[in-house]
Amino acid sequence: MMHRAEQRCRLPGWRDRIMSADEAAALIQDGMTVGMSGFTRAGEAKDVPLALARRAESDPLKINLMTGASLGNDIDKRLTETHVLARRMPFQVDATLRRAINAGEVMFIDQHLSETVELLRNKQLGKLDVAIIEASAITEDGGIVPTSSVGNSASFAILADKVIIELNLATPEAMIGLHDIYIPQMRPRRQPIPVTAPDTRIGTHYIPIAPEKIAAIVLTEGKDSPSTVQPPSADTQRIANHLIRFFEGEVEAGRLTSSLLPLQAGIGTVANAVMNGLIEGPFEDLTMYSEVLQDSTFDLLDSGKMTFASGSSITLSEACGQRVWNDLERYKERIVLRPQEMSNHPGIVRRLGIIAINTALEADIYGNVNSTHVNGTHMMNGIGGSGDFARNGQLSIFVTSSTAKRGDLSSFVPFVSHVDHNEHDVDILVSEHGLADLRGLAPRERAVEIIENCADPYYRPALRTYFEDACRRGGHTPHCLEKALSWHQAAIEHGSMRSVAL
Repeated sequence: MMHRAEQRCRLPGWRDRIMSADEAAALIQDGMTVGMSGFTRAGEAKDVPLALARRAESDPLKINLMTGASLGNDIDKRLTETHVLARRMPFQVDATLRRAINAGEVMFIDQHLSETVELLRNKQLGKLDVAIIEASAITEDGGIVPTSSVGNSASFAILADKVIIELNLATPEAMIGLHDIYIPQMRPRRQPIPVTAPDTRIGTHYIPIAPEKIAAIVLTEGKDSPSTVQPPSADTQRIANHLIRFFEGEVEAGRLTSSLLPLQAGIGTVANAVMNGLIEGPFEDLTMYSEVLQDSTFDLLDSGKMTFASGSSITLSEACGQRVWNDLERYKERIVLRPQEMSNHPGIVRRLGIIAINTALEADIYGNVNSTHVNGTHMMNGIGGSGDFARNGQLSIFVTSSTAKRGDLSSFVPFVSHVDHNEHDVDILVSEHGLADLRGLAPRERAVEIIENCADPYYRPALRTYFEDACRRGGHTPHCLEKALSWHQAAIEHGSMRSVAL
């Protein structure tokens, strides 16, 4: 291991900073705020966080933990089980942590992913004590070359008092040169960010930090957790088909070319399957400017349909991961990984005219979208970057299956129980049944489109009845307030919305 470490670490005197994961974890004290690498189960520090959890079993402590997004390798689970987490931001996907959040045991701050380091940089989130960053290499000046994600790692390393580096020797050497690290200047003298296309590179391939800040180097060989994305289903294929027909219509109308515009896709099975459906579409020379490069990204690159993809992390299934990581050099000139404040930057998203495709938990008849809360109260994962793209992209598209829980829950309701993306930020809604184009429509017109095109046929009569009753009462956005959340009440009381459809 030491021989391989010498090839990856050029920092003079680096051997003097080598520690075990347990020794490095001892640098973290009760009450500290810790920034940790990791974005969508990719590129997280793997050994030190678990060492911290082991330590907490006999030496209790609590920390405030910031990351890029979700962590893999059950790290959130173990930190929750050992009561290490007092506060967590800005995104998570772990079931154990989710239960603790909803029980009020962990204070969770759900944030747009482009905003976390802006708030930290401007001292609105307090001081960052320690950063724990996974690296594929360390330069002679102490620069950190990230691994499969950048996320918030760059700003964490720059802003923290101390940096613990996990040098992961199992990562491909082809990681070196894959990243584009750029940090915006402080306001009020910030200059325009010169990203004008997905393949624009404007920074360095490493995170520049003062080498004296490196408090520990831990040698590791851990792997990222594989993506849990499922293969496309009949429903997700129908959603993809609806979108392909929509894009064909946009091309025919002259609003798009056959290369469309740079694509963004949220994480998960539905969004990944929709992107995969583009392989069979009539589009060429596609590009991507997104957060996460998933299986579908590399399928599109391999098919020749996509020429370049920019993201903040690479999150792959086990099968796709074997194909990509063993041959990363083949993709290296066609992909780049950036800090998430760059991949999700509102100004860049607006400039490039991103086509944003994200997943809704539920939507209402006027186009408001709930991405985060079950029945308006219980957090699922978080808003992630969907808001960064939905508000600023040229096209804001939300996809969802029309029902959940084997048809017991309708994904289209009279009024969403929690609003993450309001009607002003939603252009297109798509389910397996059809597509509702909401552009240029007033609320009463939107309702008809959504009910007739997207809602499941079983629930359409009840939605029509609600809308008709609401219209009789009047209003620009008609509602029967005493009934608006009755569908969610039925779900809470009976575990099903079927009773409201009778």
